[in-house]
Amino acid sequence: MNKIYASSAEALRDIVTDNQVIAVGGFGLCGIPSSLINALAELDVKGITGISNNAGVDDFGLGVLLQSRQIKKMISSYVGENKEFARQYLNGELELEFNPQGTLAERLRAGGSGIPAFYTRTGVGTVVAEGKELREFEGESYIMETALKADVSLVKAKKSDAAGNLIFSGTARNFNPEVAMAGKVTIAEVEELVDIGDIHPDEVHLPGIFVDRIVVVDNPEKRIERANFRQRK
Repeated sequence: MNKIYASSAEALRDIVTDNQVIAVGGFGLCGIPSSLINALAELDVKGITGISNNAGVDDFGLGVLLQSRQIKKMISSYVGENKEFARQYLNGELELEFNPQGTLAERLRAGGSGIPAFYTRTGVGTVVAEGKELREFEGESYIMETALKADVSLVKAKKSDAAGNLIFSGTARNFNPEVAMAGKVTIAEVEELVDIGDIHPDEVHLPGIFVDRIVVVDNPEKRIERANFRQRK
């Protein structure tokens, strides 16, 4: 089975439709599959429910899809740094399901592992617990959180072989593996493609069984959220 596609648009075109749940990897501005997101914007699908740790910035990452009004709901942890997100949410134009960061990661991991739900103490007594089942274990209250699954998952990796075995770079390993696992169809945007056997099994961060399609983007845009410099003495 050939998993390699010539472009992001080609990899997306026959699988994305309106009103899908689309999970997107990334942590801050690190590990964002920006080429796939931009191609999704050009395909002009509407009514997306987005699952992602954060929502990019106004002109990069998921911020592009917010500007084009393609996202109707976000399931996220951190939504700062994005004025358009704030404007739409405060005006009642965008739905938001807030999740503590660890809870969001575990919901995605559960979705990819066949676990329908789990209990956590995180969020007990806050708005996060509203409308959710509470149970007591060993004298402590826990919230039941349900797993998250996506119709399509978009992830970013440093290296892949032709089978889709992935290596992530640094902080990009946050959320990208869980997002990939949760997708019915997972597309990986990678910087380097190597032959099968060139990646040692012990180096694989995510097995290729979770990856359906691969797009090579060898010179992606990489942004820094804030550049801080120490004053030299």
